[in-house]
Amino acid sequence: MKLHHLLAALPAVTEVHGNTDLEISGLVADSRRVQPGYLFVAYRGVNQDGSPGGDGHRYIPDALQRGAVAVVGEQETAGWPGDLNLTYVRVPNSRLALAHLAAAWQGFPARRLRVIGVTGTDGKTTTVTLIRSILEAAGHRTGMISTVSAVIGEQEIDTGLHTTTPDALDVQAYLAQMVAAGCTYAVLEATSHGLDQDRVAACDFDAAVLTNITPEHLNYHRTFTAYREAKARLFRYLATAYRKPSLPKASILNSDDPSFEYLRTIPAERHLTYGLEGSMANHDVTAWAIELSPNGTRFIALTPAGGFPVATPLLGRFNVYNCLAAIATSVSQNLPVEAIQRGLAAVRGIAGRMEVVTLDGERPPGAPTVIVDFAHTPSALESSLTLARRLTAGRVIAVFGAAGLRDREKRPRLGEVAARLADITIITAEDPRTESLDEIMAQIAAGLERAGRREGADYYRIGDRAEAIAQAVRLARPKDLVIICGKGHERSMCFGETEVPWSDQEAARRALREASNVKREA
Repeated sequence: MKLHHLLAALPAVTEVHGNTDLEISGLVADSRRVQPGYLFVAYRGVNQDGSPGGDGHRYIPDALQRGAVAVVGEQETAGWPGDLNLTYVRVPNSRLALAHLAAAWQGFPARRLRVIGVTGTDGKTTTVTLIRSILEAAGHRTGMISTVSAVIGEQEIDTGLHTTTPDALDVQAYLAQMVAAGCTYAVLEATSHGLDQDRVAACDFDAAVLTNITPEHLNYHRTFTAYREAKARLFRYLATAYRKPSLPKASILNSDDPSFEYLRTIPAERHLTYGLEGSMANHDVTAWAIELSPNGTRFIALTPAGGFPVATPLLGRFNVYNCLAAIATSVSQNLPVEAIQRGLAAVRGIAGRMEVVTLDGERPPGAPTVIVDFAHTPSALESSLTLARRLTAGRVIAVFGAAGLRDREKRPRLGEVAARLADITIITAEDPRTESLDEIMAQIAAGLERAGRREGADYYRIGDRAEAIAQAVRLARPKDLVIICGKGHERSMCFGETEVPWSDQEAARRALREASNVKREA
């Protein structure tokens, strides 16, 4: 592809130096992956704490040595060595440029799909999964990108360790694969990091969906206002997205969320709201006659398309919200009621989301119920522990930690939530990274102590996560429920700067197996 064809996709160009009639054989943002004939995009990095990271412009000489024929970057050419012979395109924002270049390189796949984006603090993965299930029930071949994996038709692709939203090159490649597989819809989970770093720019969204916004990732965004604005970027994309025939741009908002008034001012051709609080007239989509049980959830959905019964195996009031978000999205796409009902009923469970752990499909005799959940924010932990209370006649034993190099402010609040809703809490490791695990656990413990809990009686600190899970199972009685929070679907844990293999589910199975063996021997 000619360079000037790629550059035509850029939203803004500051300066062009050199020949743009070059043939480009590849596009990368990592100089180590450059091959002869490639275009290299240099951007300034950002660390997980929001501070400036590595500057990709440092690697331009390396990219050229490896055979790059052109570079896109933000840096001025003034002051470069006089013998630096290259085609250089200066842009205001290299990350945004990368997204648009990636879309052009793949042939603008989003323009051949209907694209739905879902953002929020909690419930994104579940909502994305529900929307995809409804679309499939309506007869659409569908692709999905979530923090768990990418799904293209029947193929599931692992997107990596601790991945939020994949980078722009991968996102556009996945969209292109969806087009090639005959998909008509793509459903994308858009994280605040992914939005802030323009990883999902140029996805030409047709619908933007919000679950909720509560304080999270403030280590990166610094303020709640900046975090909320990152989420709002998904809705702002609607105004500039490629126009597709007979498909109005739709905004789907949670009218019970405090961010609603802020986000509702962002223009869209169709606005739909959902919620449960206050009068039913406050929401376009709401639920009536909600029945929550350990076996699933039932309610009557009230929508612009009429009222109809819903039954889902998913548990808890927070999943009613997720279902309503999916229903409102389906209404915006004019999907039939029957498909909505079938799609919601078909989602049996989601990895690491209130996932019951068993041995060979059954709970061992005399063992407690053990659940793995991704809850890692105070609001999500509160929802999960509240649901856990409803699912057991015994005690709730919670196992969780807090990630290192992430929001320190939430750690005591996690402890306060556990103090209110768990009978026993075991504080443990959850990706401590380069922070002191003892200090992280102490900060959580401070919240428990403020709420009147005492170490050795109501809570324990066990840094080894496997041992913490095993101890929780040993402490549990047959009617108790052990809930392991914070890791969910993740398959690694970070100590220092090293990722080590990890699975809460496997650790829980080992604990159940050991406990059942001890009981048999006794």
